[in-house]
Amino acid sequence: MFGIVRPCRHRLGERLGAEWMAHLCGLCLALRGDHGQFARIVTNYDGLLVSVLTEAQAEKAGRAGGLRRTAGPCPLRGMRTASVALGEGPRLAAAVSLVLASAKVRDHVADGDGLLARRSVALAARRVADNWSRAGARTGAGVGFDTAVLLDAVDRQTGVEALAGPGTPLLAVTEPTETATAAAFAHTAVLAGRPGNAAPLAEAGRLFGRLAHLLDAVEDRESDAATGAWNPLTATGTPLGEARRLADDAVHGIRLALSEVEFGDGRLAHRLLVHELRRSVDRAFGTESCGHAPEGAFGPPQGPYAPQAPYDPNHPNHPYSGGGEPPRPGGRGFWAGCAVAVGLCCTCKVCCADEFEGPWSGKKRSGCCSCDCSCCEGCDCCCDGCDCCDGGCNCCDGCDCCDC
Repeated sequence: MFGIVRPCRHRLGERLGAEWMAHLCGLCLALRGDHGQFARIVTNYDGLLVSVLTEAQAEKAGRAGGLRRTAGPCPLRGMRTASVALGEGPRLAAAVSLVLASAKVRDHVADGDGLLARRSVALAARRVADNWSRAGARTGAGVGFDTAVLLDAVDRQTGVEALAGPGTPLLAVTEPTETATAAAFAHTAVLAGRPGNAAPLAEAGRLFGRLAHLLDAVEDRESDAATGAWNPLTATGTPLGEARRLADDAVHGIRLALSEVEFGDGRLAHRLLVHELRRSVDRAFGTESCGHAPEGAFGPPQGPYAPQAPYDPNHPNHPYSGGGEPPRPGGRGFWAGCAVAVGLCCTCKVCCADEFEGPWSGKKRSGCCSCDCSCCEGCDCCCDGCDCCDGGCNCCDGCDCCDC
């Protein structure tokens, strides 16, 4: 699984954590039901956001987006049963996930990663990518979503990257991704029967796409330099300070856009797209700290409310001061990553292990049922200083790790 929104179960609390897992398992089972067992490999955390948004809007409207069913024991859940999401939201998430996975495979082929440098292997990978694109189109059509906008964005991305060079605005490179995610987010309003939400959700989706592209570029900057792969920050000559400013502005813009959306129950969506996104930015730039760390422990506060100062990895209290970004393990090629992913799934590590290495990136990941926060006592999950909850954050109701 991949994606930039990887919440800590302790920060979510029991109620929101159960909802998040319901959407994750609902996406996985929607992929299996429509496209077979192998399609479950494309399950990703960001894709399920459209399922969360659909249900968050639909609940008060009384539509089918809030339905649940009890799924049988699954190796990926440690042979436990679970309540999983049903309806059009998970199917839209499945369509988006398939197209995203198709684009990821094509990107690996274009970069000639590992075995993909061999022509026969590259041809096979392209065939897999084409199959996933067609599968995504079929599922999207079933919920009234034309995935052509996503495929067009993937095609345009290649051309944009080919023309990018020093001095090219970074936002010109992220534009195709922004357009694709804006369309997916906006369609959740159609599924939920709330057409008035389409415009603000499109804006939130556009900024989310920008953020996903930026954070991926930041996390891959060193490995791309080592392998000679194309990286937007390096190609455009964008410094990390500017990338951080754009990331913080995107998080701030998403919060403002969501404040204009009419939700039935928007607590999980707010938790993921306001609070957890800010943590994702901190994690990518190596500034994440536990909830009760002293204010200013890592220099000036980061995020949408911080002064727009350049990111300084050499701050004397920064955990990687003097060394830039934290060290990262080397990535794997596409097929090697697939083999590792199958092993992780069969051994239940994806869900049940405290920590495991990502199958493709080699980066440390937390299991779905584990916590990536080692200090939840005194956790800052109640608003994290958020000023968008009228003096009290309603996304923490039922939180089991702090006095909400």
